[in-house]
Amino acid sequence: MTANPTRLGAIREIEANETPTAFFDVAEETGAVFGENVFGLSVMQKRLPKSVYRAVFATIQNGDRLDPALADIIAKAMKDWAMEKGVTHYAHVFYPLTGLTAEKHDSFMEPVGDGTAVWEFSGKTLVQGEPDASSFPNGGIRATFEARGYTGWDVQSPAYILENPNGNTLCIPTIFVSMTGEALDHKTPLLRAEAAMSAQAERVLGLFGHKDIDNVVSFCGPEQEYFLVDTSFVNSRPDLLNADRTLFGAKPPKGQEFDDHYFGAIPERVLGFMHDTERALFKLGVPAKTRHNEVAPGQFEIAPVFERANLASDHQQLLMSTFRSIAKQHGFECLFHEKPFAGVNGSGKHVNFSFGNGNQGNFLSPGDNPHDNAQFLVFCAAIIRAVHLYGGLLRLSIASAGNDHRLGANEAPPAIISIFLGDQLADVFDQIAKGGGATSSKQKGVLSVGVDALPDLTKDPGDRNRTSPFAFTGNRFEFRAAGSNQTVAAPMTVINTIMAEALDFCATELETAVAAGTEFNDAVQALLKKIIEDHGAVVFNGNGYSEEWHAEAEQRGLKNLRTTVDSLPEWLTAETRALFTKYSVLNEAELESRFEVGVEQYVMVVNVEANLTEEIAKTTILPAAVRYQTELAGNVAALKAAGVDADTTDLLAVSELVSALRVGLTELTSAQAGAHASEGLEEATYHRDVILPAMLKVREAADALEAVVADDLWSLPTYQEMLFIR
Repeated sequence: MTANPTRLGAIREIEANETPTAFFDVAEETGAVFGENVFGLSVMQKRLPKSVYRAVFATIQNGDRLDPALADIIAKAMKDWAMEKGVTHYAHVFYPLTGLTAEKHDSFMEPVGDGTAVWEFSGKTLVQGEPDASSFPNGGIRATFEARGYTGWDVQSPAYILENPNGNTLCIPTIFVSMTGEALDHKTPLLRAEAAMSAQAERVLGLFGHKDIDNVVSFCGPEQEYFLVDTSFVNSRPDLLNADRTLFGAKPPKGQEFDDHYFGAIPERVLGFMHDTERALFKLGVPAKTRHNEVAPGQFEIAPVFERANLASDHQQLLMSTFRSIAKQHGFECLFHEKPFAGVNGSGKHVNFSFGNGNQGNFLSPGDNPHDNAQFLVFCAAIIRAVHLYGGLLRLSIASAGNDHRLGANEAPPAIISIFLGDQLADVFDQIAKGGGATSSKQKGVLSVGVDALPDLTKDPGDRNRTSPFAFTGNRFEFRAAGSNQTVAAPMTVINTIMAEALDFCATELETAVAAGTEFNDAVQALLKKIIEDHGAVVFNGNGYSEEWHAEAEQRGLKNLRTTVDSLPEWLTAETRALFTKYSVLNEAELESRFEVGVEQYVMVVNVEANLTEEIAKTTILPAAVRYQTELAGNVAALKAAGVDADTTDLLAVSELVSALRVGLTELTSAQAGAHASEGLEEATYHRDVILPAMLKVREAADALEAVVADDLWSLPTYQEMLFIR
């Protein structure tokens, strides 16, 4: 076929870029590289006085308050270390409600009166900054004339150096709050939620007789999926450039139906990109561990090792920005949108999480005989209670216009939040529910593959379930519904908060029973039985993709919040208000703020996509279709003039599709005219129910035209060109 000149130029640009990649030296010791640009504990131990180091260590490990008087000493050591590595500027890095990273760079240079300058970095500057709070999404907390907001140093997330050919920057992770103290970011609520969960978890541990109880933290290991697309193709797609997803695109002759991309051989260009991103991440202390091809062509995944949730959240944002930057160096654009291409799998960010501390270990480790592990069962039961009571909040925590295109589409969990326990745990809780306590656990087995030369394999006591949004996977739970473009801070904030409530309930029940004279073990068994009886409806080990499950879930009373618009009111329910205010995670104003920001962002995303749909259809697709229609009409006229019978089938088919495209555009224009006649949730509902269907109608006609219009007239890069990396 003869490609359109625009697309042909893009293909030639790709071919010109296909040069061997200079990978980092594999002989270079990873241990020497890892964390070399992080002002972490090992660096601080060498550069800080012992007493100062011990104080910082206590803050990082135990959450102790750091004496403000130490800030000047730490700031000087941090500046000296950074300048030795070529740093001239510093930035307070924070995470506003845009879901992105924000930063303002300032120089260490301070002018002095004699016309010279000195390099300074004070403790006051380290601890606090002042960005414009009214210029970020705030849901009415800050008006334009009330601009003051503050960033505050998060001691528990280490500073790092971000390298750039144009200069290195010392980055200091911070919280972001308004002048009146409300959180304007994702980090502040996460830190509050962790503190609330820790307090209640320590109560439970104390009841189990533990004396040496460390600060309890949540751990997070997010599996990040993403697409790589050649930059030249993206530059020719206004929808990808402005909306991060394709708003048009006919189904390619081949998609993912052969299952040949998943875990397949990684293309050489992609492997070069992965090598370079891993080296950059290692230097930043990000423990990237696993990489592989994902299901859809052009789709890949990276998974780091578990870290404390606060640090994992910061590292996840850093990972995404690093990927975007290095992808460009390899001639790619890295797409984190949940559904950049229709007809193939979208991208998620599986949030694996657990709870624990240094002395008692991982609270979600069941051991070989979970029926005998009462402490594990109590923490597991607390999760069952939390997910059942607050499934709507969990759904809200991963709600976005992008994720709506992915959830429940037989490629991601449904919007119904349920728990998968697996055969072993389900059996244990079934025994508990029947009374008398659990007396046995299904054991691991041995799997023989029938080849003497190969060793026997260990067979787990239960299977995995990839259709479940909230699945137990051996020593952790996996929240699989999160979208690839999201911060993990949002779901981890909700998980920690609802766990604070559930553990509070468990501790109170046990304390009350023991105070009334009940033996502790009997109190534990009674608690477990009560929870599984009251909240067992949320446990489902079957096929979450099936229609039957939707009907069954409704009978069980589980919420099915199919879209973001359905989910957003969860911010304002009485249950949500009571939960977040009781544990001092979000106050009434902050809850209202997040609702308003969620509505506003949903409307803006759909509005941008609608504008792009109209623009691309009118200026690119319709002209190409009309030119082809004209060519066909000219051919028919020429044949008739020559006395030859002309077949008008193609002309009539194209004309019908052109008419359908015009009708769709007229309806979309009309729909957009009424888009802002309402406000708030009503406006968001209008965009979901009127604008999105109108966009889809335009797309259906356009995609049908792509399948028949002459290739040399079609300027938009196609799915078969973009998805399969050359």
